[in-house]
Amino acid sequence: MIPIWLCIPFAGLLLCVAILPLVKGEWWESHQPWVVAFWSLLFIIPFAFTQGFEVASETIVECIFNDYLTFIILLFGLFCVAGNISVEGDLVGSPRVNTLILGIGTLLSSIIGTTGASMLLIRPIIKMNSWRTRRSHIMIFFIFLISNMGGCLTPIGDPPLLMGFMRGVPFEWSLNLLPVLLFNMVILLTVFYFLDRDNYRKDIAEGNMPDISKAGTEFKFLGAHNILFILMIVVAVVLSGSLTNVPALNNGLHIGNVVFPFTSIIEIAIILIAAFLSFKTTSKDIRVKNHFGWGAIKEVAVLFIGIFITMQPALMILKSVGPNLGITKAWQMFWTTGALSSFLDNTPTYLVFFTTAGTLGFTSGIATTAGIITTKILMAISCGAVFMGAGTYIGNAPNFMVKSIAHENGIRMPGFFGYMLWSVCFLVPVFLLDTLIFFL
Repeated sequence: MIPIWLCIPFAGLLLCVAILPLVKGEWWESHQPWVVAFWSLLFIIPFAFTQGFEVASETIVECIFNDYLTFIILLFGLFCVAGNISVEGDLVGSPRVNTLILGIGTLLSSIIGTTGASMLLIRPIIKMNSWRTRRSHIMIFFIFLISNMGGCLTPIGDPPLLMGFMRGVPFEWSLNLLPVLLFNMVILLTVFYFLDRDNYRKDIAEGNMPDISKAGTEFKFLGAHNILFILMIVVAVVLSGSLTNVPALNNGLHIGNVVFPFTSIIEIAIILIAAFLSFKTTSKDIRVKNHFGWGAIKEVAVLFIGIFITMQPALMILKSVGPNLGITKAWQMFWTTGALSSFLDNTPTYLVFFTTAGTLGFTSGIATTAGIITTKILMAISCGAVFMGAGTYIGNAPNFMVKSIAHENGIRMPGFFGYMLWSVCFLVPVFLLDTLIFFL
């Protein structure tokens, strides 16, 4: 059994992410790699002493190659390709337009993934609202809806659902979550509209007036061919999940006792080719118009390698105790999977409770490799993992990326705990309604 005190470095790193940007902003920006290295070593060295060097080395290599590398390459590819797409025109960031964009983006997330939709739409919505001073709430609801909830309708939408698909859940099964998504969208988009309208009026009252004389008369989509490269990346992700059924591709490069499968290598190769072709075929002027820079992806790459490494003991403990927690009801699955997905990677969290549900002895429902799981239980696990990834900046891959890009563009985003306050105030009431209506 992994001692619980080995989770201290993970908690320490999260506290640094939450507190240091507020109290030592400049120091934090220049010393992030050293802070990440400190907490990572503070976990690795005691872990090697208590569990043995071989176990420790295998755990770290497995984490870096089979978890972190595919994660960061996917983010990098979508970041590069989306940065080569520019939307120009006279659309003004009004409450109606912003609400419409959030609604369309939420549904788009299930087609090209939450990360793809987030990277595609984040810069256009920032541009449309560049004249406003009160913009952070737009980014927060963007994370709630486009970066998280919208990915629930297909296995392409969010990695946890892809893992379910790979374990026997039918591809179209995720459409069962459509009523829950539509219910949440109606509530959150309505709340957002009135919140944005209030801030919009305050901006105008202070003299921040957009030029609406030509609004809606001109609209240009520059670098549109890059949509093909986004679809290329989506295909790479789907192939990686589908090809796991091919025995020959489950083999791969051996790094000690860890296998880096050919499926992951193929996925990474396709994504990097897509990013390369995107840069080669797109004018630099488009990236200049987008204020494209590498700061956001660098920050995410540095912070998340530390998060992936230091969260290993928490995941190990969860895997060992998950089946014995006595969690058997849909509402329990929804809240436990969701709460843990807000702080841990939602994919392994989903798999823990997916496997647990498969051992509960159901005789009717969805036949998976883990066992038969009822539709209601599987809905609860899926919604918990996908929806509650919005609970913190680290709950889902695009959350922190959106926050970093917004910050680069002069939008003052709340800190770690400040964002959590928003999620508690606006998301928790919606999740309570979800519980009462769908999961009891």
